[in-house]
Amino acid sequence: MQIFCILGDGRASYSQSPAMFSKVMQNVGLNAVYVPFEIAPEKLGPAMGGLRALNIAGANVTAPFKETVIPHLDLLSEGAQIVGAVNTITCNGSILKGYNTNAIGFMKALAESNIDISGKPALVFGTGGAARAIIFMLKWLNADPILIAGRNSKKINDIVARIGGTGQVLAEMDTMAIQAHIVVNATTVSSPPDAPEMAALVSNLHLHNCRLIVDLNYGRTPNIWQGLAGSQGVPFMDGLPILAQQARNSLFLWTGMDVEASEFMNTIGH
Repeated sequence: MQIFCILGDGRASYSQSPAMFSKVMQNVGLNAVYVPFEIAPEKLGPAMGGLRALNIAGANVTAPFKETVIPHLDLLSEGAQIVGAVNTITCNGSILKGYNTNAIGFMKALAESNIDISGKPALVFGTGGAARAIIFMLKWLNADPILIAGRNSKKINDIVARIGGTGQVLAEMDTMAIQAHIVVNATTVSSPPDAPEMAALVSNLHLHNCRLIVDLNYGRTPNIWQGLAGSQGVPFMDGLPILAQQARNSLFLWTGMDVEASEFMNTIGH
């Protein structure tokens, strides 16, 4: 039997990935299980050794380890090198290689929404590994300009220098008359209790010519980004379609099997 896993903090246990992957693996006849592992930050290095020692077949990485896992890997894909974040690890014997399927998952989910962002302005909230992947893909799709909003000016500047875009510190953000064809939340904040000050800022956003609001999180109620979309009369997408596309790409990297994203989506809630 093959063992696959997701590595993260306490949020790993709330992820849809174990149920999603386990059902799809069963449906396609793989003799495999997919389990969540909660890891303390100081245990990340030993956990990577554990993947090698236990002959784990493949792993996903979620917050807060998408960037800090990199020094513990043997190889990186070109995309992971450019983005500076990893969400999928292949285990070939003792060789661990990091990939980033966040970016391609976002691109494919965006394509299904029939929105063209080439030459259009984009606004991304967040400066972590997920945000880096989204900004990379927006740049690849020729969105312009790309505004990156976050709390930490150093992290913002690092992304601008590494990938591109322009930065905006949240505390200094003008919420009036924002030009953004697409708005993406790549932070962990989706509900008012997560960060009341962020919720207040989002509720005061005035968007012009927006065509889509995306929250990379899912299952959050109430959702401040969905509320924003409703108040602005804009379509809303949560993170499940993107997660399904990421999962499809992860499974292909691990097994060579190409399973439609719809097969992953069909497992949700079942």
